[in-house]
Amino acid sequence: MATRCEDADTKTEEDGSWSMVGAASVLGSKRCRLLHSSRGHGFDVGLFFVRGEFFAMDARCAHAGGPLCDGDIEEADGVLKVFCPWHDYDFDLRTGESGTKLKQQVYQVKLEDGNVFVKHPSRLSLKTSPVDLKR
Repeated sequence: MATRCEDADTKTEEDGSWSMVGAASVLGSKRCRLLHSSRGHGFDVGLFFVRGEFFAMDARCAHAGGPLCDGDIEEADGVLKVFCPWHDYDFDLRTGESGTKLKQQVYQVKLEDGNVFVKHPSRLSLKTSPVDLKR
């Protein structure tokens, strides 16, 4: 969920720091964007844009690593969920909770001066990091 915060460069020990990932006008043109982590493939984030809001969670399903950006998004009882395309596990875009005991890690998103920021323990980018190129 996108929220307005005052300082884009604020860091906390546990939650990481804010990464500016791009202009909201550009990022909002697709339902999901893969944000590459400076820590490598296993730390990538899916940035979803649904009904005028941005949501961020780990890009790969907690069950078997399926690509959540390729999953369907549906609303049930007012809850927006992404469904893993591999085994149909569902995850609440706001909380990461599932109908199963699995849970996806979600991350804070904010809009500031027309840009989208995601709070994450690593640096995030729309471009593949050098770590991913070595795989």
